[in-house]
Amino acid sequence: MPDPLPHSVLFCCDHNAVRSPMAEGIMKKFYGTGTYVQSAGVKSDMEIDGFSISVCREIGVELDRHRTRSFDEMEEWGDDLSSFDLIVALSPASQRRALELTRYFHLDVVYWPIMDPTGLAQTREAGLEAYRKTRDQIISHLQERWGPPGENP
Repeated sequence: MPDPLPHSVLFCCDHNAVRSPMAEGIMKKFYGTGTYVQSAGVKSDMEIDGFSISVCREIGVELDRHRTRSFDEMEEWGDDLSSFDLIVALSPASQRRALELTRYFHLDVVYWPIMDPTGLAQTREAGLEAYRKTRDQIISHLQERWGPPGENP
């Protein structure tokens, strides 16, 4: 039985350029707008990765307009981490940072070990395949937690 959808979820990874924006976009596509979904990185020193955009486009998820942001930028812009019901860390560094930032809040931080596909391939096609594996790992975790798209009200 899938868990009920949270009211709000934050996905996080190292740079908010590959894994966390993919998770944000896929969750919005699969489960609609009933859950407030955002993403952040430990740092925001990169732009959204082109391969992430491409492999998400293959499943109808648009990431072209995503702008990277860090935990620090969220704080500067007035986003309060304590307002999220759930933080899903997709990298060990983001898990450590999320736990550090939320240690005084009653907030669930979970870790999903999602592969970082950057730098794993020598050719464009091999690179795309690595990013597809990452995308599919995210989809698998989403469906394990909240069921197939459209089945969780």
